[in-house]
Amino acid sequence: MKKTILIFILSFYVVLAQTSNEYIKEINDWDANRVVRLKSETGWLNLAGLFWLDEEKNTFGTGQENKFVFPAGTITEKGGYFVREGSKVTLVTNYKTDIKVNGISIQEALVFHPDSSSAPTMSYGDLRWSIIQREDRIGVRLRNLKSENIAHFKGIERFPIDDNWRIKAKLIKDKNNKTIPIKNVLGQTIQTKIAGKLVFSINNIEYQLDALDEEEELFVIFGDKTNEDETYPAGRFVYASKPDKLGFTYLDFNKAYNPPCAFTPFATCPLPPKQNILPIKITAGEKVYGH
Repeated sequence: MKKTILIFILSFYVVLAQTSNEYIKEINDWDANRVVRLKSETGWLNLAGLFWLDEEKNTFGTGQENKFVFPAGTITEKGGYFVREGSKVTLVTNYKTDIKVNGISIQEALVFHPDSSSAPTMSYGDLRWSIIQREDRIGVRLRNLKSENIAHFKGIERFPIDDNWRIKAKLIKDKNNKTIPIKNVLGQTIQTKIAGKLVFSINNIEYQLDALDEEEELFVIFGDKTNEDETYPAGRFVYASKPDKLGFTYLDFNKAYNPPCAFTPFATCPLPPKQNILPIKITAGEKVYGH
């Protein structure tokens, strides 16, 4: 009988160890995928410029006389120009500059309009750029696939993996509030669809975070006391799965990560709303990148 109990106890701890190892692997795999995405063509490390368009001819190229000056040696001195008319943007290229739109050489093309389902990608050599809109502002987001930021990237320091930071939370929906105001680094305030409040406990103290509704997942923009000296000052992001039938999901702070603005000045990150700034330290997930 004693031998049977001992075997059961040993088996129990073996399962725990396996689960712990599996969880560590899960977080390490998540981090590896995160690095791949950051370094990819659509990642944040290759951003080389963000230029806001005026209602006039907006010239671009490497020449200093252009309104938008692209990185030296990446394109001709006079690449062409953009014309913004309201919410429409047309690209006109210099005939000596073989610029492509979605892989096709063009000299003139409508590259943005209000009914666009997606903005086309413009390219020349190692450069890629597209049009983005932030409320009433329309701009050109420029990428350089040979950016030094990619070559110099050495990963992101993280807190030690601790499964205690994978916390069960209940989503409480608010029928009266469909959106909440979210401010971004441009100073704009955007009404954003909310899924509800995630209510959870840490050390027997209850906290809550507003969760944004991103169709397939819940998205949380939060701040905490580590922002003062250990993590990115403007807060971090974390995703959670949609809740089960009883309204429960998990907030895994080991997957808390830096916003794009931690890597580049050419991003337009949302900031955590006041109610999402926790009065405690969340010592999990990514630490501040660089300096």
